[in-house]
Amino acid sequence: MKKILVVGSNGQLGNCIRKIAPDFENTYEFLFTDSKTLDITNEEQVNDFFYDNKPDYCINASAYTAVDLAEKEKEKAFAVNAEGVAHLAQACTDYKSILIHVSTDYVFDGDTNLAYSEDDFTSPIGVYGQSKRKGEELALEINPQTIVLRTSWLYSEFNKNFVKTMLNLFSQKDELGIVADQFGQPTNANDLAEAIMNIIESPVKTFGIFHFSNYPETTWFEFAKKIAEFSKSSVKLNPLTTDQYPTPAKRPVRSTMSLDKIEETYHIEAKHWENSLEECVSILSQQ
Repeated sequence: MKKILVVGSNGQLGNCIRKIAPDFENTYEFLFTDSKTLDITNEEQVNDFFYDNKPDYCINASAYTAVDLAEKEKEKAFAVNAEGVAHLAQACTDYKSILIHVSTDYVFDGDTNLAYSEDDFTSPIGVYGQSKRKGEELALEINPQTIVLRTSWLYSEFNKNFVKTMLNLFSQKDELGIVADQFGQPTNANDLAEAIMNIIESPVKTFGIFHFSNYPETTWFEFAKKIAEFSKSSVKLNPLTTDQYPTPAKRPVRSTMSLDKIEETYHIEAKHWENSLEECVSILSQQ
């Protein structure tokens, strides 16, 4: 039975993979680790884990994701998002494991009206994006059997995310201002988990960079409006410009990604973000 190591299993994506793991229990043995059981910034610990367990696949769902805090904690962001990835990539090379590394749309500067393809030039405008781009580069350089999956605006019923933050604020506020001039693709982490398992189950592997998200593009404001609609909230939402809502880290104005490559290569069709959002809000409303 092949083994799948899921690094960062207490995060959004890790929890979503954990949720569907029983569907594959006759085919794969899952090894779920978190920062306490496997610290990827510790090269020796990573090597020891791979020596003891010899996974066939390593899904790196771990990341330093505090976009604003990263501006102050550059060393910490790079330790997890770059150096830690290098340790995993080297171990995957040594033990002939396939690495599936999750990255972000924030590797792009957002200065375009077109959807980014996998081959487009990356120019991150914040420390978080810079650290994630370095992680991509190291993973692909060290381990030829690497699949980088860039995703965007991830949310789920697990952990902290925009959807859960909005639902919490809706219960406390009568009125909210939401940024309306940044464009991207909200992505349900459950859909990303399913896409990863589809790739693992594919008999032929194509390595390199792929984009995966829900579609089409929208703004944070329109995203919030749909969360309010699906949760039947009466909160009043007001559109704001980025200038009206300054943050320590700059965000890409438009980080929309083309999904053609993953559909053509792995026959994975993305879901409309509104449909996936409605499913998530329904789950959260029952908790």
